[in-house]
Amino acid sequence: MHRWWRWTNFIDGAHSMTNSYFPRWRRVQGLADGAVVQPDELMPWPQMTAMGAQHVVAMFGSTILAPLIMGFDPNTAILMSGIGTLIFFLFVGGRVPSYLGSSFAFIGGVIAVTGYAGSGPNLNIGVALGAIIVCGFIYMLIGLLTWWLNARSGDGADWIDAWMPPVVTGAVVAVIGLNLAPIAAKGAMGGSTFDAAMALMTILCVGGVAVYTRGMVQRLLILIGLLLACLIYGVLANGLGWGLAIDFSAIVAAPWLGLPTFTAPVFQVGAISIIAPVAIILVAENLGHIKAVSAMTGQNLDVYLGRAFVGDGVATMLSGAVGGTGVTTYAENIGVMTVTRIYSTLVFVIAGVIAILLGFSPKFGAVIQAIPAPVLGGMSVVVFGLITIAGARIWVVNQVDFSDNRNLIVAAVTLILGAGNFSIEMGSFKLDGIGTATFGAIILYAILRSPSPSSGNPLDGLPAEADVFK
Repeated sequence: MHRWWRWTNFIDGAHSMTNSYFPRWRRVQGLADGAVVQPDELMPWPQMTAMGAQHVVAMFGSTILAPLIMGFDPNTAILMSGIGTLIFFLFVGGRVPSYLGSSFAFIGGVIAVTGYAGSGPNLNIGVALGAIIVCGFIYMLIGLLTWWLNARSGDGADWIDAWMPPVVTGAVVAVIGLNLAPIAAKGAMGGSTFDAAMALMTILCVGGVAVYTRGMVQRLLILIGLLLACLIYGVLANGLGWGLAIDFSAIVAAPWLGLPTFTAPVFQVGAISIIAPVAIILVAENLGHIKAVSAMTGQNLDVYLGRAFVGDGVATMLSGAVGGTGVTTYAENIGVMTVTRIYSTLVFVIAGVIAILLGFSPKFGAVIQAIPAPVLGGMSVVVFGLITIAGARIWVVNQVDFSDNRNLIVAAVTLILGAGNFSIEMGSFKLDGIGTATFGAIILYAILRSPSPSSGNPLDGLPAEADVFK
């Protein structure tokens, strides 16, 4: 009997007060202004469907941009994002609202191992896919450990906080953007003055939407900025002949329904050693997602943390097995939940189904492939920059104390290792800048960990001009 209870507790989550794996969703008939729809509640189905479609729109810009930057088939990425969302729903028992979209954390590693030039299909995608699968497997193992610790003592998140505190996770996230900066700059410059001008115009479009709009339009700044930039490019290139015109022939020829491009993975030790460390970054992203949703709903969702890691890891493995990108929980969809105050997990089931349907439309994929390269270059500058700032935001939100020399050294060294693309090679094993910075941050923090903060600050001896860094 004791063993049976322990196993049941592991499956259903530590300290869970429910008697079933899935919640019994309660119907909410009318919504007053400011009312909150909890994860275990549902609205009338027409409203649920509309909300699901809105979540698809919210994730759309980033989920298609990531595969385009890496040379993946966007149809496959969209399809696997929908399937991954349903997998995540199953593993968390329908108790954590989340959408899984294409992860930008893989971009640097994928480009490094495939040598992708930034335009057209990635001919070496198989090498990256094998590494993505291994990364997902490691992520799943971390999830199983966290799940087991939660079931045993309810402290599954404590060991993650101990090894990856905000100073470490913030530095690692910032490194992703800094490491990709040369790629973004090269894509934005293009091959002509017109290309560079359109990249800058794309940046202005996204910036204008971010600053001068409000509500849901502002939340969709990537998608709407992308559409505006493409429209302006079409007028100047196709209308006035100032650049390479957008080719619509592939869109016209593509059928409405059909299978996306599936690609078999190839397993190489060198590629795996570069991409596998991304699992640490995915853990940090998912941890932040769970904490954010817990704060918004007023429910403690830490008990589902291990299950969320496992679901995300399995979804990443399956996506990599057929030619899709690695996936992660999406901040864009947290933004939608923040605005609407609707957290029903069934909404994400609807969103996942809609994404799957889009994945089986080659015409949709042809539209995505027609996006001009200068527009993608400008979007890369914005997105990679936002990733960098997201890392700094982790420091600010968690009030990381940079008067503590340990935090100061860990952050400083991590940023330089990543931005400088410091790599380590031992035979077929290789860590690129992001991998070196990730493990370097974790190990360095562990070595420098002490019972009390050290006194003094290395910046104190610098000239007054350096005060801006304090």
